[in-house]
Amino acid sequence: MMPKTSNVYRDKRNGSWYFVANLGTDAEGKRVRHWGRGYKTQKDAKAAYDAYMADFSKTAVKVNSTMSFGEFFRTYWVPDYKARTRESTFAVRSQMARKRFARWDRCRLRDIDAPVLKRWQNELVSAYSPAYARSVYGYFAMVLDMAVKLGLLQRNPARTVGNVPKVRREVDFWTRDEFERVAATFDTNEYYGLHGFTCLWLLYMTGLRLGEAQALRWSAIDFGAGTLSVACSMYYRDAHDWKITPPKTKAGKRVIALDSLTLGYLSRWYDVQQRNICSDFVLSRDGSPLSKHVIGRIIERHAPMAGVHRIRVHALRHSHAALLISLGENALAIRDRLGHEDVQTTLGTYGHLYANANKGVAARLDAAFSPSGGQPLGNPSNPSDTPEPVGNVAKDV
Repeated sequence: MMPKTSNVYRDKRNGSWYFVANLGTDAEGKRVRHWGRGYKTQKDAKAAYDAYMADFSKTAVKVNSTMSFGEFFRTYWVPDYKARTRESTFAVRSQMARKRFARWDRCRLRDIDAPVLKRWQNELVSAYSPAYARSVYGYFAMVLDMAVKLGLLQRNPARTVGNVPKVRREVDFWTRDEFERVAATFDTNEYYGLHGFTCLWLLYMTGLRLGEAQALRWSAIDFGAGTLSVACSMYYRDAHDWKITPPKTKAGKRVIALDSLTLGYLSRWYDVQQRNICSDFVLSRDGSPLSKHVIGRIIERHAPMAGVHRIRVHALRHSHAALLISLGENALAIRDRLGHEDVQTTLGTYGHLYANANKGVAARLDAAFSPSGGQPLGNPSNPSDTPEPVGNVAKDV
């Protein structure tokens, strides 16, 4: 009779060997164990047990080794993420999780592996846009990152699979001509017509984010200096549930110089607004902050009237950037005006639009070197006036 080995046993039914690993208890006090079966010898089962326990000790999966994804998400992830992110971001991500993470709710963390994640990723890509699929999968991977950090997983299988490849989306915007056609559809002698015109004009000419425009107060506009100060944003759910929040980024706090036309239109709207309602908010039309849905409905109504394509509200911000690029503004100036944290964000979003702006470079170079009095700088038809190359540079190039 073979000597007993701790945690290793023989199966009386088929004579094979198996081990039982005792892993403590779960969060509810239930005993947690793992079985390894089908070994030919006691020695093989003991070696397998030792290997499993060695690997188990590395993962630190002890008390919560059977924790489900749903339990982990609600107990650990949600409180932490809510405390360190913007309320608006948390609300969007929470809605996404409710819709897309339900399938994982009862699945144990340790049972989530790369093959099943890859299959889920493929389903996301086939059902939704690449950008949305990438956002859902990326958020799921972030959650599992915390599970690794807390020792509930040895590695993140979502990172092993990798995220959905990023696809550059064409930036949608209105050209100056398109915007002018839309602006011409408003009856600015009527209260709501003037309000709609002012909303679109302000966003198009400043590049404000919607939340920044909703939170904008008259005190932030200096008509004498011709500037608009952005110091806050707004989290808006409905007319009874909204709050002033910090800007999206540190660079979001900025001062925007306003052109004379914009100052004139804002001054006119101020006079009309104050005769009808009492509000500190620039874009309020009824005393309450501007609803996040109003501008979308304005675009939906007036774009067909002007015969131009509809754009999303955020595309007015893109339109402002495109306008500045068409006017020859550099990326640093656009970065500061839009409140981007770095110029890479600006170039990453709008860099392709500079290809068209580059066409004007040759013309400006011609203008810069145009001779006064019509006299040419050298005479290409006269070989003696042709400058000699310096060294072998001309030949090498």
